[in-house]
Amino acid sequence: MNVRNPEGSRHETLKLEIMLRWGRQHPADTVFIPETTFRLSDDTFLEPDFLVFRRSVAIRDLRSGLALLAVEISDSSLGFDLGPKALVYAHFGIRELWVIDAITNAIHVHREPTDGRYASITPWSADDLVVPAFAPSQFALRLADLDLGEGSR
Repeated sequence: MNVRNPEGSRHETLKLEIMLRWGRQHPADTVFIPETTFRLSDDTFLEPDFLVFRRSVAIRDLRSGLALLAVEISDSSLGFDLGPKALVYAHFGIRELWVIDAITNAIHVHREPTDGRYASITPWSADDLVVPAFAPSQFALRLADLDLGEGSR
């Protein structure tokens, strides 16, 4: 029995397209992993859609300070991902969080975690090229460049 809300097809399509793009172009010294258990403390963990980190870091040793980028893709959970979940990421000092709205194809970039909140939150449209501040530039993303199917924008 699955007690989680099922992800929508827009969410899964977007996740697949990002995975294919980043899989082709990520540098050898950096990896990304989809839907991993990201332990922030002994009793707190999240499961981001993607987590980017240096290949030299073992997954079992991955902690908040070693993450270069966390990505959440939202369709029905946008309010939660932009609100309470983003606060958890900020509380644990995740330097950069992208919350991608799968409905409007916007990327909400969160940076500068300070006192449990992000000091900088910038929304970007599907046509904007979003470049991560800490992950290599090969993880830059323009949602309009992805094959999201008819009527995805």
